Amino acid sequence: MCVPDFLVSHRCDLGPSGHLAGALKRQDSQGGDSIMRLAKVRRPASSPNSPGPGRSHHEQTSLAPELRSAALQPRWIQKHLLLSAISLISRFRSRSGSVLMLSGGLCVKYGRRLDLVEAQTMIFISRCSNVPVPKVYMAFEHKGYTYILMERIRGTPLGRGWFQRSASSRLKVLASLRDAIIELRTLGTKSSAISSLNGGSLYDPRMPCIEGRFGPFRSIEEFHEYLRDGIQPHDDHLPGLKRLIDLHGEQWEGPTFTHGDLSSLNIIARGDRVVGIVDWETAGWYPTYWEYTTACQVNPQNAFWSQEIDHFLTPMPKALEMEQLRQRYFGDV
Repeated sequence: MCVPDFLVSHRCDLGPSGHLAGALKRQDSQGGDSIMRLAKVRRPASSPNSPGPGRSHHEQTSLAPELRSAALQPRWIQKHLLLSAISLISRFRSRSGSVLMLSGGLCVKYGRRLDLVEAQTMIFISRCSNVPVPKVYMAFEHKGYTYILMERIRGTPLGRGWFQRSASSRLKVLASLRDAIIELRTLGTKSSAISSLNGGSLYDPRMPCIEGRFGPFRSIEEFHEYLRDGIQPHDDHLPGLKRLIDLHGEQWEGPTFTHGDLSSLNIIARGDRVVGIVDWETAGWYPTYWEYTTACQVNPQNAFWSQEIDHFLTPMPKALEMEQLRQRYFGDV
């Protein structure tokens, strides 16, 4: 049984006996710690096929079926209990977006547009780095819906109470976030493909495409051509469009593993430290600039965040100009 090389980094081994099983916690309203465990979580064993230090973890185009079934195939009773819990709790508790809070320590994200690759991504990040992500307990598809049962990280999104923090506190939080992003961006690749973690299509609800899924692409150049609807250079183009095509034609670094939506609402802090980065549905292998330009697409409700981005991501003014031109001519991202 073999695991694709691109899922193994110098810090991570998702070997053939690596296994993700489901678990459910039941906590009372007083924060009790009574637990109902549906399965044990087994640690990944060392793989005889591990490529060793310095090897890439993005050299094939899909997850091995063995890994999918081992890591993301809970037993039917686990699925049944989770679906029953959702049916019960959703009667008196509304979802926050696509996430339903089950208890003080558990939440479930579910919907038709979700993909199991989001769960795979969180598992990958947690095993291959120290970047704080929710622990995934269970993920599966059922009747056209995808369900991801995961840890509910204790803390507060940065979008809440930012101006109640002292200047010193803000700097500490941003430094903590910067360190996490630097580590995320060390996850390299030898492939030139722009794709999700498993080599498949990408998702971004801001993209002007049907249901938000697009790609994969064999190269950054092919990705750029897609972003401008395949339009090629021509003397009759408007000056802005000519400029966009020229910028697309420059040499851009990447692919780099990217979260793709570093909104203040997706970053959880406790005290002066970032303890969680959530909502990995837009993650994948992108040009290096993509993290910066997508972060700059600030939610109007959190306009303050645009002033903080340069404190945790390297400013890329030319890339930002390029993306703003593309949005002018070809729509939002």
